[in-house]
Order: sequence, then C-alpha cells, then structure tokens
Amino acid sequence: MSARLKWHGHANFEIITPETNILIDPWFDGNPAADCSSSDMDKVDLVAITHDHGDHLGQAVDICKNTGAHVAAQVELGGWFRKQGVAQEKILNGIGFNIGGTVEFKGIKITMTQAFHSCTAGTPVGFIFTLEDGKCVYHAGDTSVFSSMQLWGEMFDIHTAILPTGGVFTMDSPQAALACKLLGCKKVVPMHWGTFPALEQDTQEFERRLKVAAPGTELISMSSGQEISL
Repeated sequence: MSARLKWHGHANFEIITPETNILIDPWFDGNPAADCSSSDMDKVDLVAITHDHGDHLGQAVDICKNTGAHVAAQVELGGWFRKQGVAQEKILNGIGFNIGGTVEFKGIKITMTQAFHSCTAGTPVGFIFTLEDGKCVYHAGDTSVFSSMQLWGEMFDIHTAILPTGGVFTMDSPQAALACKLLGCKKVVPMHWGTFPALEQDTQEFERRLKVAAPGTELISMSSGQEISL
C-alpha cells in the first residue's frame, strides 16, 4: 500500500504510511475549514509542529495525550510541550531538534528546514519527510519564499511540496510558484488559503502562476477531507 496524504483544512495535513500516521499542524477545533474534530484522531503516531501560532499548534497537546503520539518540534517548542505534561520520552530526540537536523522515527527521516515567519517559542520551521519508500514530502510551514529552497531541492528529490499560497501572513501565489521552481518538486499541494477572509480564496491565481514559473510541477488542489495517494 502506498503512502497517502490527507488534508484537514488550513495547514493541517496527515501523512499515512503502511506503518505510521503523522499529523502536521493539527488545528481542528475552531478551524472553519476542518473536516472533523480533534477527538476523531484516534490513530496518531507522530505530531509535527511548525510553530506555535494557534492555527498551527491547534490541539496538539490533547492529541498527544489521548493517543500517545510522539512530537517533532524545535527545541524550545519541545520544552513547552514538556511543561504541558507531554512526557520527555515522547519528544523526538528527548529535547527536540533544530534547523538542518534530521531525526528518524519508525523508518521515516524528518529533516527540519528554516521558515520565515514569526512565533513565540524558538523560530518557525518546515519539515522534509523522507518516507519508508524513499518519497520526500516537504511541508513548508508558514513562510515566504526564500532562495535556500533551491538548496533543499538539490539535496532532496522532493515528490510533493505543501506550500502556503494565501498571502498576507505567508507567501502568495507568485512566490509559491517561484518556490516550486526552486524546489524542483514533482507535485505541489497549496495550503493556508481560503480559511480567513484576508487570504486568497481559491487556487486559480496559483495555477496560472505555476504554469509560467514551474510548468513541470503538477498542481494537486485538494479539498478539506480529501485523501490522495503519494
């Protein structure tokens, strides 16, 4: 069975492999785009958090406590999770890890990348997941485009990039299209759009920009609750 990707709205994604379920930025409750509630998440092995804004941190602590999931987070945010009652042995690397670092969890390699945004604990990050079958999935977190994306694209054969396209708080469609060119990704899934009135409300502009900037990248425009094969 191949790995699958499911969108729960906004930046909330689930990577499902034959052995492992990973939740990224699990904002369910209060998320107008969510397809379900956090209490529906009964099979979670790992929760990965890009930064501590409420629309990304979401219900991560409760999910970890209810399911016994581990946490992938930067060191400072890992310390915050411990203060909320998540056991230290449930934090990857005991204390978390940092940008440029790679940790392994159940045969999946997780590399932390930089992201340009804001937060309270540590700094915002993204993640590159190298799955058991070798496919690489990049969740950029909240960020603008940055030139080092080209370096990550050279180091990793990125199959699917999950990029924000909504603008205002993150990069917009033109920047995201350029990011695809820098990353050299085979496919792209737009996120962080439509949730709030200030954001771009669809992916049509991104589609137009992508055809010019990175025509070799396939656009996968998902709807909340949709699941695709990787």
